[in-house]
Amino acid sequence: MAHRIIRTEQDRDDLFRLLETLKLPLTVRWQQGANRSLDQNQLQWMWAGEVARQRGDMEPDEVQREWKLRYGVPILREDNDDFRDTYDRAIKPLPYEQKIKAMDLIDVSSIMKVKQMTAYLDRIQRECLQQGLRLTDPDPA
Repeated sequence: MAHRIIRTEQDRDDLFRLLETLKLPLTVRWQQGANRSLDQNQLQWMWAGEVARQRGDMEPDEVQREWKLRYGVPILREDNDDFRDTYDRAIKPLPYEQKIKAMDLIDVSSIMKVKQMTAYLDRIQRECLQQGLRLTDPDPA
């Protein structure tokens, strides 16, 4: 499905011009917010590496899969009906270890909007601090 991120008035005007050229009938869907930022994605992976090194019992990709299941899935289930329906049918009934493996097969953080990714990273940071794990501060004051 074609999509565009509209950040400016010019982007909106360009979309309207495009829509005027398309043959009818036409179905249009939109969603408030922008896709997660590359900075957020890089921070998530940097933190996964830091946690893996400090824990010593997991690789960064294993840490990230755990975070996707524990923090990302609940955020998306709350905000995205299609994700919730698919997850609940295909993955929710599985045992925990299979759910962790399934995190390689489904998009979680990659489909988050900036606000969702912020909540996801906040939850990760809070848990790590509670466990005494040190994470690079993305906004040092």
